[in-house]
Amino acid sequence: MTQTPADSSQTEGEVSRRGFLASAGVVSGYVAAGVAGFAGGAATASIASASALRTGSQLRAQDQSATIPFFGEYQAGIMTPLQAYGTYLAFTLKSSTGIDQARTMMQLLTDDAARMAQGKPTLPDGDPYLATEPARLTSTFGFGPGFFAKLGLQGRMPEGFGELPAFSIDKLQPEYSGGDLVIHVAGDNPLTVAHAARQLTRTANTFATPLWSQSGFNRPQYGEPTDQTGRNLFGQVDGTVNPRTATEFDAQVWASSGPRWFRDGTCLVIRRIQMDFAGWDKLDDTKKEASMGRRLSNGAPLTGTSEFDKPDLEAKTAAGLSVIPAFAHVRRANTGNDREKFLRRPLNYEDGLLPDGEPNAGLIFAAYMADVQKQFVPVQQRLADLDLLNTWTTPIGSAVFALPPGTRRGGFIGEGLLG
Repeated sequence: MTQTPADSSQTEGEVSRRGFLASAGVVSGYVAAGVAGFAGGAATASIASASALRTGSQLRAQDQSATIPFFGEYQAGIMTPLQAYGTYLAFTLKSSTGIDQARTMMQLLTDDAARMAQGKPTLPDGDPYLATEPARLTSTFGFGPGFFAKLGLQGRMPEGFGELPAFSIDKLQPEYSGGDLVIHVAGDNPLTVAHAARQLTRTANTFATPLWSQSGFNRPQYGEPTDQTGRNLFGQVDGTVNPRTATEFDAQVWASSGPRWFRDGTCLVIRRIQMDFAGWDKLDDTKKEASMGRRLSNGAPLTGTSEFDKPDLEAKTAAGLSVIPAFAHVRRANTGNDREKFLRRPLNYEDGLLPDGEPNAGLIFAAYMADVQKQFVPVQQRLADLDLLNTWTTPIGSAVFALPPGTRRGGFIGEGLLG
């Protein structure tokens, strides 16, 4: 069940976040004072604005030094409030990598990640000054089906874990699919994230070959709550139906059964979704909202007024039609079955232009759940069968990984599996 991680620095991290949010309130107060001062006189406004700028700079500096504890019951980067930047790195194990080598790899990666999470360089870091601003840096590790197969550990795979079935909407490309090992690096400073990804890749390269990498972003969180729902590149509020309490995380995300090494771990599904902006931009807001079943303005269901209102799937128009159409994404994803809920931590990506001049951009959909077959596959199958959003979105990458639980100081990620 969800508990506070054993690492004593967790308390310090929580205090740091509370202090950060409190500072955000101070900034808001200064900004408000600046507005009032402007109404009353230019001199007052100037003083208040200068104070706001100074406080804003202090806030950003504090955010750059913020840390997320690496050690604990669960891996960091899953229940952590969403960061602004992230990179997924996938690798295939080399033929020379057996159990002993895989153990060494995870010991080294654990040491690297724990150091960088605290703003300290890795031992072989040739650019240590790039590690000094952790900015809520997290590094999360997982193993793909091939990891278990190549190491002879198929019998220790979690229940419901394995490759996803083929979906009719998929147009998967190998450069965004599969993998034996995944490393997810995330934080609020893109330079820190890039540096950490480079250091971890350097360590992994001895034992595994890089397969693909995918980087993305969310809305920067300076001066506002880090758990506020963001938007995707279609302008839709994305991530509304997520677990938000410890009880919900226990029910949806953390494994409570299966192999002992996997208890308090989770599974990760990554789907790279290419977006058709030319087609989407031809629609008016009414058609866009009908395809989603939610309002663009605030993410509220078409039957409600605020983002977290429960969709009324039985509501009818005066003409007797469903307010939320049969093909709407919200209806297809929603069955009322609590076993088909999971955590979403999406990233937007933008990789330049396609040959036709349209953006090469979309969504890196990342979902975390205890059982892939019972929780994710039924939802994805319904979306593949009848979801109007499929008209403007195409899955071009797919991968699945089992993420071990966290570890204590002196241990390493995956210790229960690799010994």
